Amino acid sequence: MATHYLASWVNTLKYSDLPQEVIAAAVRSFYNWAGCAIGGSNHPATTIAHDALKPFFGSPVASLLGHKGTVCIDAQHAALLNGIASHVHDYDDTHLDTIIHPTGPVASALLAVAEWKGGFSGKDFLLALTAGIEAECKVGLAVWPEHYDVGWHITSTTGSIGAAVAVSKLLSLSSTQTAHAIGLAATQVVGLREMFGSHTKSFHPGRAAQNGLMAAVLAQGGYTSSEQALEAKRGWANVLHHDMASNSLHVKDIKSVELSVHPLVLELTGKRTPKDGLEGKFSCYHGAAIGLIYGKGTPSQYEDAVVQSTHVITVRDKVNATADLTLGADETKIVLTMNDGTMLEKHVLHAVGSTEVPLTNKMLEEKFRDQCVSILEDKLDDVSTALWNIEQSTDVREVTKAI
Repeated sequence: MATHYLASWVNTLKYSDLPQEVIAAAVRSFYNWAGCAIGGSNHPATTIAHDALKPFFGSPVASLLGHKGTVCIDAQHAALLNGIASHVHDYDDTHLDTIIHPTGPVASALLAVAEWKGGFSGKDFLLALTAGIEAECKVGLAVWPEHYDVGWHITSTTGSIGAAVAVSKLLSLSSTQTAHAIGLAATQVVGLREMFGSHTKSFHPGRAAQNGLMAAVLAQGGYTSSEQALEAKRGWANVLHHDMASNSLHVKDIKSVELSVHPLVLELTGKRTPKDGLEGKFSCYHGAAIGLIYGKGTPSQYEDAVVQSTHVITVRDKVNATADLTLGADETKIVLTMNDGTMLEKHVLHAVGSTEVPLTNKMLEEKFRDQCVSILEDKLDDVSTALWNIEQSTDVREVTKAI
């Protein structure tokens, strides 16, 4: 049965089983997640949640990233708040086959537990991280795309399971305990797509991290759940799986921009007139405009002031997007028509950051630095180096002291 098979696989997985490329991907995923969490640590979605929940904080055992190691709270709330921060800019990693943002829920829970309990090496951490992300994406594949189409936010509905698996692995739970943890996580379903464009979207992976952490800790303590939680008739899968610019140009000279995109692009990012930064992330029209104006799309280009800029709106209004079923999910064709009649065309077969066109380590570090420089200041180089070298760490808590 699926739940027991997954739990058994998690229980027997060893670090020596991991191919070197998987270990490298895990390091990169954690590095990228840390940058996103630091970069989102002062976003209103994060700070409002922190201030509202502060009366409930417990013993200070786990770090809130973005405070240079000076702020610690209880593990449950650290998982929640770091999870919110890591996703609030929608700048975190994506598993394209399911559009899950996999590392956020898993790493947020895992780091909180690693700090709380202590004594875990970098290899312990990376093994658990890999197990959690693998489980998360596998269960996502089992219900994609109907699960997403009906309105579930798949990052969080699968993220709690991934987080529970990761924490179970880190805490060396038995196969039976891990199965109970999976069930406890599966029953804590969170995340509706209706929330996209609001603070609550980033709450989803944070809550998934918190739920997964709690599931594993409860299971470790002897709490039980169904051992067929994933596959049973009234289990997780069946209940939630419903059938149903290299050219030199000036933007002022552009007459029109025609985008051909996969239909999912318009479903996810079809907001033509976003009113603020949160909505801007769900507008391919805004994405095209800032790409033409700024040549990049970092969180800075999704600030309210940029989305509301007259200059950006003028360019955005020239963009038209059409769905094309023959295109891949990360493929696009772009046609710029200039005022003088000149036409410029670009075919992007795969997006940067995809499996086919991965970010180089240099690009990943540039992304990290761009997000973190204003927060970490003179600690930036030390934190970057520590994150890259997590595999050699003897205690993960040493890595988090500066972040």
